[in-house]
Amino acid sequence: MTATKAVIAGIGATGFSKDSGRSETRLAADAALDALADAGISPEEVDGMATFTMDPTSEIALAREIGAGALRFFTRVPYGGGAACGAVAQAAMAAASGTADVVLVYRAFNERSGRRYGRAVPQDGAPTGAPASQALELGWHVPAGLATPAAWAALPARRYMHEYGATGEDFGRVAVQMRANAATNPRAWFHRRPITLEEHQASRWVAEPLRLLDCCQESDGGVALVVVGARRARSLPRPPAVIEAAAQGSGAGQLTMVDFYRDDIAALPEMAAVAERLWADSGLGPGDMDAAILYDHFTPYVLMQLEALGYCKRGQAPALVADGRIGPGGDLPVNPHGGQLGEAYIHGMNGIAEAVRQLRGTAANQVPGAGHVLVTAGTGVPTSGLVLGAYS
Repeated sequence: MTATKAVIAGIGATGFSKDSGRSETRLAADAALDALADAGISPEEVDGMATFTMDPTSEIALAREIGAGALRFFTRVPYGGGAACGAVAQAAMAAASGTADVVLVYRAFNERSGRRYGRAVPQDGAPTGAPASQALELGWHVPAGLATPAAWAALPARRYMHEYGATGEDFGRVAVQMRANAATNPRAWFHRRPITLEEHQASRWVAEPLRLLDCCQESDGGVALVVVGARRARSLPRPPAVIEAAAQGSGAGQLTMVDFYRDDIAALPEMAAVAERLWADSGLGPGDMDAAILYDHFTPYVLMQLEALGYCKRGQAPALVADGRIGPGGDLPVNPHGGQLGEAYIHGMNGIAEAVRQLRGTAANQVPGAGHVLVTAGTGVPTSGLVLGAYS
């Protein structure tokens, strides 16, 4: 979807913690009011909302909490982190078409102090609140020990190592870089707490070949974005981020977060499909991106995404990372905020907010002259992505 007729006008977030002390609805409302204040838009103007099917806060409850007007549009994107860019895509279509004037995109949860997504799923194979179809899809694998997200991710990671000679140290270099970025980001949970490769290698196994420091955090918090039509961009108090392109995708015969049945489980065809659409619709390519916000729920998927997005050939991502190319001085800084490994795990929404800050020039770890930023969300179903551009 080409979405140059819509912009992200405002960003907002709560603090990121392990025990928020607030209800999830309160987190959503606090983030939403923060985003609206950032955009200079009153809550009464909100007439659309977009979020995840997994979000516990209903649209009408949030509308009451923030004092929104009557809603003309609301939509939810299914499954997990892949919904982040997808929700923005749907908000952009609504704003560009005039279906709604001000669309609030939100995600809030107590994912550390409340329901922990990293734990084993119930016996029927579905996470709490998941659709019945997901129970059927996952249930076959639970008896084989594939009962947690880390276990699901471990199988493709091991295959990637087998196919390309990647090592645990290659995964560790991703974690080290993300934590280095977080260490200089005051918003990050791991602010001032970098790690070494030796510390990564000494961290305990979670599901071999994944160690604790290969796995993203469990966080409490909320993030909200305000999407409006581009015609309103000039009247906003802060520079918006232009939505140059947005896309969702899945591979043929896709399962959910991972697919154990396709011919090549060490690849991400769904991300390649998203990339193809993003590059075609934006008229840009991998080399035009000044930074990339990649969904880093598990370190091996950062490597696989770099390959699927066209930054290197299959099996070459470990060398790209080892050469320092994803660091602050590299040709593709990845997750300058620290990502989900270092800042917080808010299902990718905090990454979109970081992309907006980069384009505004206000990020903690600012990439000089950032004019285009790539954002990805999720691996599996749904996978989604954005190309955001600076407003001029």
